[in-house]
Amino acid sequence: MSEIILMSDARVAAIPVHESGEPLVDVREVLLVDDRKHKDSHGAEVHLRRGVRDRLLAAQDLLPEGLRLLFVEGYRPPALQRHYFERYASQLRAEHPQWPADRIRTAASRYVSPPEIAPHSAGAAVDLALARADGSELDLGTPMNASPEQSAGACYTGAGNITEEARANRAVLGQALGSAGLVNYPTEWWHWSYGDRYWALMTGAPAALYGPRELEVR
Repeated sequence: MSEIILMSDARVAAIPVHESGEPLVDVREVLLVDDRKHKDSHGAEVHLRRGVRDRLLAAQDLLPEGLRLLFVEGYRPPALQRHYFERYASQLRAEHPQWPADRIRTAASRYVSPPEIAPHSAGAAVDLALARADGSELDLGTPMNASPEQSAGACYTGAGNITEEARANRAVLGQALGSAGLVNYPTEWWHWSYGDRYWALMTGAPAALYGPRELEVR
């Protein structure tokens, strides 16, 4: 099994950001959007950098007939990212009081990116699934946002403890998104990004195109 590089890895943080200034755009008019995260980010989550949105549209065109991308969450305000990270880190500290701080940070980053380098807060990452033409979601092995503890590791993209159907659906999703230039975070089958530090490290790009930013949602 190849090495899994986590978001907490120093190699990710070492990637410079050459901010492109590309705007955050609303995806609701061009993609099928699921509203399960709407209560947390009050509309911010339906935004992405324009270049990421365009690559999702290209990926959708590569899907087999009758399938669509099901968009769940894109941009995440930095304050919300900090809340998610600290909440999960606190859970791990309670479950493993003997773990030192660096181990807690590493373990937490399997599931939530450290706030200072989070691709979602740069508008560079998207959580998504596959749906049929009628909007019904395909089986991808676990619920979206299932933690490693909840899923016995089945949330990992290459997990072996999922059905053949789920594995095939993950392959379809990955083929389309990878062909459009996005990269997957291998501990979360649903998380894909373009233009962020993790993408830059995985693709050999000299710098990230997008850094964390704020969005005023009206």
